[in-house]
Amino acid sequence: MLKQTERLIKAVAKERFYRVLNSVKLINTRQIDQLILMNQYRQLADAKALPKFHEVGFHTYSQTDEDGFLLYIFSIIGTTNKKVVEVCCGDGVECNAANLIINHGWKGLLFDGDAAQLKIGRKIYNFIKTTSNNPPQLVQAWITAENVNELIVNHGFEGEIDLLSLDLDGIDYWLWKSLNCIKPRVVVLEYNTYWGAEKSVTVPYDSNFRAKVINGAYYCGASLRAFVNLGNKLGYRLVGSNTRQFNAFFIRNDVGIDILPEVSVDSCLSLYDDCSKSLNQYNFPYIGELPWEEV
Repeated sequence: MLKQTERLIKAVAKERFYRVLNSVKLINTRQIDQLILMNQYRQLADAKALPKFHEVGFHTYSQTDEDGFLLYIFSIIGTTNKKVVEVCCGDGVECNAANLIINHGWKGLLFDGDAAQLKIGRKIYNFIKTTSNNPPQLVQAWITAENVNELIVNHGFEGEIDLLSLDLDGIDYWLWKSLNCIKPRVVVLEYNTYWGAEKSVTVPYDSNFRAKVINGAYYCGASLRAFVNLGNKLGYRLVGSNTRQFNAFFIRNDVGIDILPEVSVDSCLSLYDDCSKSLNQYNFPYIGELPWEEV
């Protein structure tokens, strides 16, 4: 049974590897298309005719449509050093940083706790022409509020960076609060969708926290209101959410405020369709009685 399981894991990993490599053939086309799109966004910004934020999402390497939102944001506000730090990146190829690294020449520092996943990612990045000579750093580590700053600095990232991506499904709130070694211009993170617009809550801090799934309901993370309140304290504003309504995008207040102004939590949550609202109402009782901390 153990050998069968090992063979299955290897088969899945191999299938994932070659599926990504097949998509690499499209990189040149994607680069050109995205460069054209970036130029169009800049022209629209000059003409004060930008599309609505929720209309610009698309998927290239991200899990859903985050690639499109990030391309839109950086087309408008520009970049400084094209550095990105992502915490909980999976294999590092299906994540928020990958499109920027592969198609736009960004420098990446990507963390995950799964060594096997990162091994797959290293093989893929070493094979891709645009990253083979300068792949991102894929670092295996269990990230906590106590070690995150030291880990980032020890791998050569410090001070201003363009993007921070948090996808822990856990102590995301506490991690953002504790980060002080980097100063990202843009932050993208996942929030817990069950709490609506007013409740400012997070899971209590636990360095060994692992997400729980109870009857399809996820016990992890923090409400969007909690992240907005924390972001405001740290000097960031909410500029939008993706169309799946669980990724929020924040921009530092000294960057692009005239082009990408602050939006309300209500405006982000209003993107929910009736099915999503009903599902949240159904799932909430399963996690609502578990420990949550008001912040």
